[in-house]
Amino acid sequence: MKLGAFSISLSVKDLQKSKDFYEKLGFSQMGGNMEHNYVILKNGDHIIGLFQAMFDGNMLTFNPGWDQNAQNLESFDDVRDIQKRLKEQGIELEKEADESTSGPEHIYLKDPDGNMILIDQHR
Repeated sequence: MKLGAFSISLSVKDLQKSKDFYEKLGFSQMGGNMEHNYVILKNGDHIIGLFQAMFDGNMLTFNPGWDQNAQNLESFDDVRDIQKRLKEQGIELEKEADESTSGPEHIYLKDPDGNMILIDQHR
């Protein structure tokens, strides 16, 4: 299963304070918008998304169709195909994709310890 780019999405209390902290660790902004309450930071191949008041808790995020630079991949597994395979393996989804659509869509699931996983396809 090709899950695409990987990042960690952190729910933060103070977006500016968190952004400043991660920039001191060598991260720089590659996406997002402070006015929309989120920024995406990168250090080498490592990506952290900082989100203020958008969701509870932290989550692992995968982006089918993207590489670690948010560039489109020529070939990728559509989130609906990933969903089908997960369900065939008995994995329960918190939010399912609409299989009658194409293009951008997402699903949520939890690992056995309750950690949230987002598979978020942007194209």
